Amino acid sequence: MRYFITGTAGFIGYHLARRLLETGHHVVGFDGMTPYYNIRLKEARHAALAQFPGFEAHIGRLEDGEMVARVAGAARPDVMFHLAAQAGVRYSLENPKAYLDSNLVGSWNVLEAARQIGVGHLMLASTSSIYGASPTVPFHESDRADEPLTFYAASKKGMEAMGHSYAHLHKIPITAFRFFTVYGPWGRPDMALFKFVEAMLDDREIEIYGEGKMSRDFTYIDDLIDAVVALAAVPPDEANRVDPSRAEDTLSHQGPFRVVNIGGGNPVGLLDFVETIEQILGHPARRRMLPMQKGDVPRTYASPALLEALTGSKPATPLIDGVRAFVEWYRDARSYL
Repeated sequence: MRYFITGTAGFIGYHLARRLLETGHHVVGFDGMTPYYNIRLKEARHAALAQFPGFEAHIGRLEDGEMVARVAGAARPDVMFHLAAQAGVRYSLENPKAYLDSNLVGSWNVLEAARQIGVGHLMLASTSSIYGASPTVPFHESDRADEPLTFYAASKKGMEAMGHSYAHLHKIPITAFRFFTVYGPWGRPDMALFKFVEAMLDDREIEIYGEGKMSRDFTYIDDLIDAVVALAAVPPDEANRVDPSRAEDTLSHQGPFRVVNIGGGNPVGLLDFVETIEQILGHPARRRMLPMQKGDVPRTYASPALLEALTGSKPATPLIDGVRAFVEWYRDARSYL
């Protein structure tokens, strides 16, 4: 099959493209190579993908609608994955316009390209941040999610809403999938695992926000990719509406649109997360306890019921195995980061 993926130099986009290429598919990647974090890491991801003859890379910004449409149209994809975005909850406090440009204008350009192509299935990467500080756990896709705490979350909620309108107006099958704290090899330097391991290996303090009282539903990257690939094969339509006895389906009655959580439903306390890293590295961390940062949420906790009903599985990699895999990769990668 032929796939068009935005964000192939990013953490998740790289892993998704690699999985598809390893199984013999053709992937056209589109990435802006923005300097939000270490460009060398992004270049290394694309270089690793370039070893596959089925990979074709294009460097451009999502905001360039003409280029997005031209590259996507030439790709003739069966499925489009929109993973590129301005990421980072905390950075959205400093530079909200980057999120407006990339996550709203850029996502609209992707929707327009999908409309022009008449793609068979468009997959939109969303986030658990949409649930804000909801006190109701676990988070179900049908829960009210109208109180985002950051502009990052608001921009992703806006993308979902735009996607629903395009599904209704133009009959584009669209699945929006909400990630829950993804981690693993080739991860982003601004994420906690990367920062903690880097600091601990350098014998520096790690900053623990919320006095360590927060919890996150960590999702190992391979589990996430399993789920995304499986969901791509289940486009939203009445033929695959989920039996209510299995899960509450979010398939819209107004168009081929569905929202799905990708998380295991197994939140881990932040201090337990730190202790797992300490166990793998074999020495304790120097901890600096800090209050919760503006925009942070106390917990994330996915209900995986709909994902299981649609795909037959949910993320299940033990945290210690996922952290160990990241540490092994990071020790090797330090030479070029």
